[in-house]
Amino acid sequence: MSWTNDIRVVVGLDFGTTYSGFTYCHTSNKNLRTHDVWPGNMADLKTNTVLLYDDELENVEKWGQPALSKRPNRRRAENKPVKLFKLHLGNLQENLKPKLLVEYKKAITDYLREIGKVIKETVTNTWTGLDFMENVLLVLTVPAEYSEKSKATMRECIFNAGLIGNKSSEKLQFTTEPEAAAIYCMENILREHDLDISGTNFMIVDCGGGTVDLTTRQVDGNQLGEITERAGDYCGSTFIEGEFIKFLRRKVGENAIKLLEENHYGQMQFMIQKFCEYAKIPFTDDPRFSYIMDLEEVSPALLQYVTDDVRDSLEENELSIKLDYEAMKSMFNPVVEKIIRLIRKQLENSRKKCSAMFLVGGFSQSRYLQKMIKKEFEEEVDNISVPSNPIAAISRGAAIYGLSFNDNAENYNNMDGIRCIISSRMLKFTYGIKTMSIWRENDPEERKIYGGLIHRFRPVAKRGTTLSVNEEVTVDHLHPLIPIQIGATIPVYYTKEYDAKFCDEPGMELLGTLKVDLPDPHLGYERSVTFGLKFGRMEITATAKNNLNGQNFQISFDIETEN
Repeated sequence: MSWTNDIRVVVGLDFGTTYSGFTYCHTSNKNLRTHDVWPGNMADLKTNTVLLYDDELENVEKWGQPALSKRPNRRRAENKPVKLFKLHLGNLQENLKPKLLVEYKKAITDYLREIGKVIKETVTNTWTGLDFMENVLLVLTVPAEYSEKSKATMRECIFNAGLIGNKSSEKLQFTTEPEAAAIYCMENILREHDLDISGTNFMIVDCGGGTVDLTTRQVDGNQLGEITERAGDYCGSTFIEGEFIKFLRRKVGENAIKLLEENHYGQMQFMIQKFCEYAKIPFTDDPRFSYIMDLEEVSPALLQYVTDDVRDSLEENELSIKLDYEAMKSMFNPVVEKIIRLIRKQLENSRKKCSAMFLVGGFSQSRYLQKMIKKEFEEEVDNISVPSNPIAAISRGAAIYGLSFNDNAENYNNMDGIRCIISSRMLKFTYGIKTMSIWRENDPEERKIYGGLIHRFRPVAKRGTTLSVNEEVTVDHLHPLIPIQIGATIPVYYTKEYDAKFCDEPGMELLGTLKVDLPDPHLGYERSVTFGLKFGRMEITATAKNNLNGQNFQISFDIETEN
C-alpha cells in the first residue's frame, strides 16, 4: 500500500448533524490533538454545523456558531441559517427531513469547505513543509446505517470541497461513528476500568444530534470483534426540539407556528436556540426545573399570528410560556424511550454478557438521559459510564483508526488480496424465516393452531443460488400478527432441502433470531417490515427495516456451517 508511505498527518473528521469537529496527529508521535478554536472565538471541542448564506443563497457569509440566528431586531433583517442538512443523507423519511433554503449537497459541500479551511490551516501551521493532498490522510466518520451510495455522496462533497485531490483518492477513508467511538474507548476507557482483556464485551451508545447508533464489541487482543451488528434510529437530540415545536403548537396553535416558520424563519430558529440553551441542555432530573420563555423577546412576530383567545391566555402569563419539569419530561421521554428500546433490543440480540456500556456523543452529556439509561440497565450491565470529553470520542477514534493504516501498511496489500479472493458464493443451504399465516384447506390439519393460523418456513435464499459477496436478498410485506404488537422476534432457519415448508422438518436448523421494535401500535397492521439476509465473506447478516420509520436492526451469524 505505497500511498501510506506518504502519510505524515492523520485527521479524524466528525461531521455531525448539529456539531462538527476534528482531531489531528502526526504519525511520528501519535499525540492526538482535538481542535478547540472556532469562528466567533468559541473555545470548544466542536462547532455548530450551521451555515449562513448571502441574499442570493450562493456564498457562505458565516458558518459555525456565528451563523446561528440573532436576537430579533426591527432595524436588522432576519438571518436565515441553514442547518440539519446532514439528515438528507440516510434513510430518514422524506416528511421528517428539514426544509432547506439550498440543495442539501451544496450545503454539505460548503460546510466541508469552510471547516476544511480550518483543518488545512491548522495542520500546515503545526507542521511545516506539508503537502496537504499528499501527506494528510482524512478519516471521515459516518453513521453506521449509511449505504455505499450515501458514502459516495460524501466522497463527492469532500472532493468538491477541495479536501482530496481526486474523487477516488485513498487519502480519504471512512469509518462508522460507533466503530470510531469503540476504538477510542478501547484505547482509553477500557484500560481505566481494567476491561482491556480478551473476551470483554462492551456496548457503545453513540448519542448524536440526528441519530443514535449502537454497536456491541468484543476485545480480541489488540483488535475489536463485533458481537452484534449495529442498531440505530433517528432519535438524537434534535428530535427533542421537534417535541418542543409540538408543545408550542399546542400552546399557541398550529397555524401560528406555521405562519411564523413561513414568514419569520430566523425568529423561529432563535426561539429554538433559546430553548436549547436554557431548557434542553441544562435539564436534569430535578423536579424544581423551570424556564420562563418570554415570547416578546425571542419571537415578537409570533404574537400577531395567535388567535384572540390564545393571546388573552398568554397575556395572563405576561406573554410568556413556562417550561417546567413535567413539560420537559414530555419532550424528552418520547426520544429517550426510543433509545432505551434500541439498547434493550441490542442486549437481547447479543448472545454474551455485556460488561460495560459507554455513552458518547453530544447528547450523552444530558444528565436526564444518563439517569434514565442507568435506571433501566444498571442491574444488567456492570459499568455504565460517560468518558471524559464524550463529544470528542468520535473524531479521536477516527484519528486512531487512521493511524492503523500507517501501522499496517506492510500487511495491507495482503489484506486487500483476501478481500478480492471471494467475490461470489453458491449457497449450500436454503435460508428462510419462520412466519405465521392463515391455515388453508390443503395444509396439514395437525398443524392448524389457534385462530385458524399456521407456522410456515418462508424461504429467503435458496440452495444453489449464486450470490456476490455482501449481496442482500430480501422479503418484504411482513406485518404484525396483531394490531397492538410493539415488537417481534424473527427466527432464521437453514436446511439442505430446496423446498422446505415447515421449521420442524428433519434437517432444519435454527441459525439465530433477530428482535425488532414495532413502535406506533395505533397504526395497527399498516406497519410493514422488510427482512433481508446478506452473505459476506465470513458471516451472514440478518437485517430488518421498519418501512414506516426507517428503523434498522441487524445481527451477524457465523457461516462456518457452509464449509
